[in-house]
Amino acid sequence: MNTPAHLVIGAALLGRRGMPATPWWGMAGGAAPDISLYVLAGAAMWVFGVSPQTVFGQLYFSGPWQQVFAIDNSVILWGLGLCLAAWRGSAAGVAFTGAALLHLALDLPLHGDDARMHFWPLTDWKFDSPYSYWDRTRGAGWIALLEGAMVLVGAVWLVLRFPSWPLRSSVLALMAAQLATGRLWQIMF
Repeated sequence: MNTPAHLVIGAALLGRRGMPATPWWGMAGGAAPDISLYVLAGAAMWVFGVSPQTVFGQLYFSGPWQQVFAIDNSVILWGLGLCLAAWRGSAAGVAFTGAALLHLALDLPLHGDDARMHFWPLTDWKFDSPYSYWDRTRGAGWIALLEGAMVLVGAVWLVLRFPSWPLRSSVLALMAAQLATGRLWQIMF
């Protein structure tokens, strides 16, 4: 799924009424598994001048990049974090780690040849899904519709449940980013 969708869904499902910080922690956790990709790809393209085709066609699949992705996409590590947060009674920690795990659960069936090692450090195995959230030959068109519907429902839920205008504004910005991201995939691929 696209990162903005993960933020909205994480906030919607893990934000708790009466705890106004939890939707923000849900957004942060929804973003966390993708941060390394943004840092690595951003540095490669904007600092070192590497083309997007090289970044996403070669560097993305390189051993060092895949190892970084294995760490921040590990169900095992995020699961341990969730257990620790729950044990400590940290609502923010549960929202953050729970949203990261939700991100991984939603990504697992939607990454084809670009899959990540979700069960590292126990194994380097990757689930090569027949579906892809970005590859039109693997169903990206209908997946985008489902993803958009989930974002819309999550956004409405957040706006109705939390009266915070900064949160509402952020949700609207994320909806716009979600639409822009979908268009970007159409242009690039």
